[in-house]
Amino acid sequence: MKKSYSKKPVIFALFILFATFIFLLDGCKAPYQPPERFFDTAEQFSEEVRLSIFYPSLGSLKALIELREQGLITVENLTVIGIYHEKERTDYERSIEFVKDNDLRWIKFHKISGELNKDTLFENNPCSGEFEQIFRKSDGIIFFGGADIPPYIYGEKTNLLSGIYTTYRHFLELSFIFHLLGGFQDESLSPFLESDPEFPVLGICLGAQSLNVGTGGTLTQDIWSEKYGKEYFEDVFALDRENWHNNPYSRVFPEEKLIGYNLHRVKLSGEGKFCSVLGFKEDDTPYIISSHHQMVETPGKGMTIIATSLDGKVVEGIEHEKYPHVLGTQFHPEFPILWDTVRKFRITPQDEEGINLNSFLKSNPPSWDFHKKIWAWLSEKLTEYHDSK
Repeated sequence: MKKSYSKKPVIFALFILFATFIFLLDGCKAPYQPPERFFDTAEQFSEEVRLSIFYPSLGSLKALIELREQGLITVENLTVIGIYHEKERTDYERSIEFVKDNDLRWIKFHKISGELNKDTLFENNPCSGEFEQIFRKSDGIIFFGGADIPPYIYGEKTNLLSGIYTTYRHFLELSFIFHLLGGFQDESLSPFLESDPEFPVLGICLGAQSLNVGTGGTLTQDIWSEKYGKEYFEDVFALDRENWHNNPYSRVFPEEKLIGYNLHRVKLSGEGKFCSVLGFKEDDTPYIISSHHQMVETPGKGMTIIATSLDGKVVEGIEHEKYPHVLGTQFHPEFPILWDTVRKFRITPQDEEGINLNSFLKSNPPSWDFHKKIWAWLSEKLTEYHDSK
């Protein structure tokens, strides 16, 4: 008589063996290692929408992550490439480790090594070929905020209040912008956008100033002393808050743990992009958050002013008159604290209770929509440009 054996234990054992194999295979998978020079091997045409960013600091990356999570950047299949020069002082290893540790496979890096100096920024130089490669393989660019540009680059003496931190960052970004948009420094150069004018570019705070200096413009080196004639913080306290472009109290009373930024309104040009493209009215005065002490003074080649402070003394927005998707904001539409619905911040030592920035923007229309539409505009232009290639 033959013995009858159930097949179920065998099948179960095979299932356990297979599951264990998959688990071990997954556990042995190498951690994500973002490429050091992404554009060397990247194809010019790809399914991914590539947003190149200059100054890929930890703060810049976290801002982009938050913008995606909040549904403000709505680009499908987005890849972000952080571009920097190996001689910058910023510790980009922190950014690289953050991307690796969080398995952020949509974030890459590209390190540039070509030699740059103040005399070669606005001409063909050892980085020119690499600049064109980055441009051809990207669908748009963001220039983020940061420290002051060395004034000798735009032909002025250095104000005692200018704060220069990482010169090579400015060398890299200003030279790239000159190649991208052209400038007064050499008007015989044909910039990249001359043959591809629909390419989207956003400059934020320092990024807006860089768009201006890279195209041959100049900066006001200190707003309060040069535009308002103030030498002391106590005199700035007495100004209307609409004339603060960072928070003076935070500099004088650090123990109070005040926010370093300021909320104030901006005045929009009816002919500028904020009205003609984003749909706002000339009499709209949205609140924005700012943290700067410098601004555009003389506009660079092709740059035009499209937003100011309410008194008209401080430039808050610029665009390019020839290339339709180039925008610079002196304010910060990317700060993660703008989307935080919980945290509150005090501005002056007299404030008993802080304000939530998100609630403040939503309760002062069209401030919230103003910020949302900037990112909706960039998302749309990135996608349109990618699809047109």
